[in-house]
Parts: sequence; C-alpha cells; structure tokens
Amino acid sequence: MNHRQAPIETRLIDLRDPVRALTLLTRLPVPGADGLRGAAAAWAWPLAGLIVGGLAALAALAAHGLGLSAGVAAGAALITATLVTGGLHDDGLADCADGFWGGYDRARRLEIMRDSRIGSYGVLALIFAVGLRWLVLAQVIAVVGPWVACVVPAMLSRAAMAGVMAALPFARQDGLARHVGRPKAGTALAGIALSCGAAVLIAGAPGLVAAMAAAAGALLVMQIARAKIGGQTGDVLGATQVMSEAAALIGLATVLA
Repeated sequence: MNHRQAPIETRLIDLRDPVRALTLLTRLPVPGADGLRGAAAAWAWPLAGLIVGGLAALAALAAHGLGLSAGVAAGAALITATLVTGGLHDDGLADCADGFWGGYDRARRLEIMRDSRIGSYGVLALIFAVGLRWLVLAQVIAVVGPWVACVVPAMLSRAAMAGVMAALPFARQDGLARHVGRPKAGTALAGIALSCGAAVLIAGAPGLVAAMAAAAGALLVMQIARAKIGGQTGDVLGATQVMSEAAALIGLATVLA
C-alpha cells in the first residue's frame, strides 16, 4: 500500500532543515539549500548555533594553544562568530536600540529600525553587548574551556529566536521576518527542547541554568518589543539572539564562579 508523504511545508522535521538554517542564519557557503520551508525549519536553528559556536570554540582553542589569555581567546571566539554570521544579529540589536528609544511612536520606531544608518543608541547597545559578552565569555572559558562557553549559549540563543518568533505577531507587513514566516508552536518547542537537551548534555546542571537565563533574556526582549512596536521583526529576532546569548553566559558564569 502506498503512503503519500505530507507536504514539505507541513512536516515537523525535514532532513534538509539544518542546511536551510545555516543558509538563513550564517554566511557559510552551504550548497543545496532552498526556501521551501521558511520558519518551519526553525527547529534546526540550534544546529546552526552548534556550528557557529563550534567554529568560535576552535578559534578560542587556537588562541589558547598559542599561550594567549582567556580574554584573547574570548575575543577570537567573538570575532569568529561575527564573521560566520556577518554580524546579522548584532545589527538587529543596534536597530532595535535606535528605534525603540529614538522613536516617539510605533510608526516612527519602525521607520528608524528600517534605516541602515546607526545612531547613538545603537552604538552604545553594541558597545555594551560586545563588552559584556567578551568579559563573561573570558570568565567562563577560564573555568570550563571554550566548548561549553561558546556552544551552549549559541544553541540556546538560536532556539530563543524561534520561541519569540512563534509567540509574537509581525510588527509590519513586510521584511525578513514576514518573508520567513512564523513557526508553529510545535516547531519552536522542538528547537527549544533540542537546545536545552544539548545544553544539559554538554554542560550538565549549569547548562540548565544557562537555558533558564537565556529564556529570561528572550522574554525581556519580547516584552519590550511588544510594548514598543506591538510585535516582532527580523531586528527583534537579532536582538533576541544577542541578549539571550549574553544571559546564558551570565547564567553559566554565575553557577561556575
């Protein structure tokens, strides 16, 4: 008896979703990707985080192998992650900072967020975000090494993006987030479960603390976005990744201190 497969858009998991996640969230030249699934592939976003975090960890290990300090290793990891992603998420954080606090109403905030120029709020947000992650990443690397420090927050923060994308409506009728679509609740939950399971497997109990901290960071961004623009955009998702990654690192540092 022949059984027809479910349409590709409705499947919870498709084997090519990790490739689609890498194409969307990184600058890596990944062959064979397509845009058939959009946000339906969001369960695999933590796997893109695994690759980004893994490459960052390799850069930190190389710095450590040269006898350099944990601070330099953390810097090498951050630079590598930025090169791999093209600074996509940091750009979203800067745009959100400019729009949320530079606009006097929802329409003006969205207009500012679309502007490619960066303002004082955006510059300060990047300085604080990069500086904080650098300091805490160096602290965690010094205690448990680059693998836990780089991979766990990277995976958790990509799952957080899927969660926020599923929870909030679109703030505008166009843009990257609208093009990608919104994942179903089951898709977002699958990604969250995948990232949390990996965090515990890699880091043990501190991984669970990191997961809770990442969730808190994502919820903070989500509530601010809801209040400021009534929903989510691609910039909001980028800010979610940066803030939840920073929160996960702080969670690890707090437990491991």
